[in-house]
Parts: sequence; structure tokens; C-alpha cells
Amino acid sequence: MKEAIEALTWDELSNFSSHQSNLINGSNNSYSLLRLFDNDLKDIRVVLYRDNHAWCPYCQKIWLWLEWKKIPYQIKKATMRCYGEKEDWYLKKVPSGIFPAIELDQKILTESDQILLRLEKTFGPLGMPLGEPEIIDLRNLERKLFRAWCIWLCNPSLNKWQSQRRENQFKSIAKELDNRLSKTSSSWIDPSLSNSNTSIPGSADVIFIPYLERMNASLAYYKGFRIRKAFPNIDKWFSSLEEQSEYRGTQGDFHTHSHDLPPQMGGCWADPLPQPNQEKYAQQIDSGIGLGKDETTFQPSSKDSPAAMALGRVLKHREVIKSINPLKGDLFDQPLRAALTKMISNKACIPNKGSAIGLRYLRDRISVPRDMPLLSARELRQALEYTASIDSHKQGTAIPTENRFDQNPIFFKNSQIKEKN
Repeated sequence: MKEAIEALTWDELSNFSSHQSNLINGSNNSYSLLRLFDNDLKDIRVVLYRDNHAWCPYCQKIWLWLEWKKIPYQIKKATMRCYGEKEDWYLKKVPSGIFPAIELDQKILTESDQILLRLEKTFGPLGMPLGEPEIIDLRNLERKLFRAWCIWLCNPSLNKWQSQRRENQFKSIAKELDNRLSKTSSSWIDPSLSNSNTSIPGSADVIFIPYLERMNASLAYYKGFRIRKAFPNIDKWFSSLEEQSEYRGTQGDFHTHSHDLPPQMGGCWADPLPQPNQEKYAQQIDSGIGLGKDETTFQPSSKDSPAAMALGRVLKHREVIKSINPLKGDLFDQPLRAALTKMISNKACIPNKGSAIGLRYLRDRISVPRDMPLLSARELRQALEYTASIDSHKQGTAIPTENRFDQNPIFFKNSQIKEKN
């Protein structure tokens, strides 16, 4: 180990932090409660109701469509049942409690497909209209791929033969999509044009994005299967998406999806005889190393430091982070500063003895994009793990699989100021 340094103070750390600016009119982000795209407040006709954590794939669909169409909208967040109790105000607005919902011209609409159809009717299509036969065919393909993924991921296989059959079924349908992408004239399934006449994804892409993103993460973690390595045109599609700030603002990472899916899907299962590399990939994802370009190929500019963004997010919420950590309050203060010092300086900083449990607890509960962008979370998880390893091999409280009440946002709502736009 290189010579260790003392943990920086909070004031010293603040000199290295950065914050996402212009949440209202700048790049897409998970923190803003208002998106105007340089329009006026009076132009808002849409309110998007989505979950606090940005875990809901159907919310992501509507979110992306509004962003690429540059429709001014307001955001209101409520709780997904797998991590907390649904708020009364939301149940009064949407008695079923489902996500997403929108309020368009003061009328509540639910069900993501119906929402997209209504938005398209009101504001015009994104790419080809959703009623076109080709788009309907693509929507059916997405549902076929979704079912094959669920059968493979969410049902424990009784034997190797059954697992192989499920794997082959998924690969066969994914190959259909890969072949379709090989025949497109652009990077997109359904290319559209932005206001500046650049090529952007269309509605068919928006429909595929949420679950392909989750398939990419979960199949690596639970099955040892790397979609982007197996299907080069899907890989190219992901890489093109990652260059779009609209997409990056909504994008989750492998760790977040691998652990938010089990309570949503009713369970996710590794095979009885683990696939080659499955345990290795899962360990890399859990430790913070991640799977590199399988997660993202995006490279930020030199002025945009993922570590500085991660630091800014922690500084904003540090008192709550400390209060809900197993070490509690001041006992977690020095270990947290030690990890942040390592992240910013790339120099080892020895944490207080017995801190590994608290550091790994936080490592396991960074949620992307709710807390910070993907690359920022990678930097922070790696610093937390490195610092924890100096102390001991002890792990934090295991991540629950039947619910994610450990991620209940009520702690942050009650204890921390709201995001400011």
C-alpha cells in the first residue's frame, strides 16, 4: 500500500466537489422536478408521476420520450411498494397506485403504452407513429424478448437441460433484434430527427430501452451472459444510446438493476450449476469494479469529473447517509471521509477500526441514477471497497431480495432539504 494520508475534512473535501447545474434546462437528470427546455412555465401541460428511485422501467419509457421530444413537464415522485409505503396523496390521484402516470391538461392517464399513444396524438410522433405495422411488429418483438428473459431469469431451473433450453430461447429472440439492427441505416431501431435535425432514437427504441438495459445487467449478474459481447448490433445500439445525454440521465447500472429487480420480478435466479464466469461477474459488480464497457462506453470530457460529481452528491446528503448507516452518526464520519479522500486523491486513507461493515453497507446502496450517474457511482463504490478492505473482510448487512425497505426514501424526505432546481 502506498503511504497513507489523513482523511480530509468536510470543508477540504468540498473544494473538490461539483454539482450538476441547470437542472431545469440542462442535461437530463434524475434530480430535477421541472424540465422546461428553455420554454416558459405556462407551456407546461404534462406532469409525470414516477417512482423516487428511478427503478420503474415503465416510468423510464415516458421519461425518455418527453426528453427526446423536448416537451416541458413537471415531475412528482412517489414510492414504489417494494421499497416503502405508497403515499396517500398519490393513491388519491391514482387509486391503483401504479406507475407511471401522467397528468395531461389536468387529466390523469396510466399504463405506459396508453400514455405514449396519447402523448403522440397530442405532440406528434417520435419516429414512426406507434400505430404503423412495422412499429406494432417491433412492439411484439419486445414483448417476446421480455417473456423469454423472464422465463430464464425469474424461474429456477430444475436441471441443466431446462436452463439451456431457456437460454437458447432468449438468444434466438435476441438474435432477431440484432438482425433487425444490422439492417438499419442508422444506429437506431426507429430513427427520428431532433429539433436540430440530428438523428435520435424513435418511439420503438424508447420501448426497447428499459428492459434491454435490465437484461444486460441481470443476465451478466445471474447467468454470466454478456449480451453486448454476443450481439454486436445490440452493442452498437447501446453505445449510441450512451452518447445521448437524454438516455444517460435515466440510465441505471449493473449493481442497481441486479438488486432492484428481485423484489419487482418475484425473484432472480442463478443456474443450479453456475455458468462460466457468473460468480466472477457477480463479484465484480458487487465490489464496484463493474463490467467496464458492458455497462457503458461513454467517456466524459476532461472537465466533467465523475468523482467530483459523486463527492458533490455525498456532501449534499452526508448527514442522512451517516444517520442510517449501521455505524451511526459520528462513528461513520471518519470512515466516510477516508473513502472520499481516497476517491479524490487516489491515495490510501486508513479508516477507523471496525468500519468495513459501514463502508460496504453504503457501497451496496448507491442507486443509479437516483443518487448519481453511472460512472460517478463506479468511482465511489471502488473507493468505498478499497477503504473497507484496509479495515477487514467483513461485509455489510446483506441486500434483501423480497423487498428493498432498506432503500425507503422516507429518511431522506424527512431529514434533508429537497433538490433545488
